[in-house]
Amino acid sequence: MKAKDLMIPLQEYLKPETTLKEAANILRTAKRDEEKTGVKGLPVLDMNGKMVGFLSIGDILKAVFPSYMSLMNLGDFTWDGMVEDMARKAGSKKVSEMMTTHVVTVPEDAPLMECVDHMVKNNVKRLPVIGKGGKVVGILYERDVFFAITKAMLNENNPPIPPLEKGGKGGFENAGGAK
Repeated sequence: MKAKDLMIPLQEYLKPETTLKEAANILRTAKRDEEKTGVKGLPVLDMNGKMVGFLSIGDILKAVFPSYMSLMNLGDFTWDGMVEDMARKAGSKKVSEMMTTHVVTVPEDAPLMECVDHMVKNNVKRLPVIGKGGKVVGILYERDVFFAITKAMLNENNPPIPPLEKGGKGGFENAGGAK
């Protein structure tokens, strides 16, 4: 199995000059599949369609609440209305200011094990998939990789393991030779 077999084809993307306000609206409404699963980030493409970065909901949160603020002693500080005010101000920033520019990608013909290796080593939950022309053709999501792997793990040819019942019974009462 390869990245192109599990990826979700690219449907939405952001531009570097898009404001965070516009990007937030796109992220809130974008869906990755017919099940209406939301997205937590999108690739950022230049005017030639080449990927120049990736913007996640975490990047937007960082724009609203910079990490240096958590280092400050704000014990007597009032937070009332501050988040809303900071969010309004952050909305005018450009995607290019907050996007991640070091993006881990995989080619569309990358074997699934290579994709898993990238996800685990880089602690990422989605990988942009790059086509033969050097452009993003889709996104490979950790959830889809997980389901592909567990489908093999839970081979339908084997009988299912009975679920646990209340009281801890169900398939495990004789596990390990306990009597």
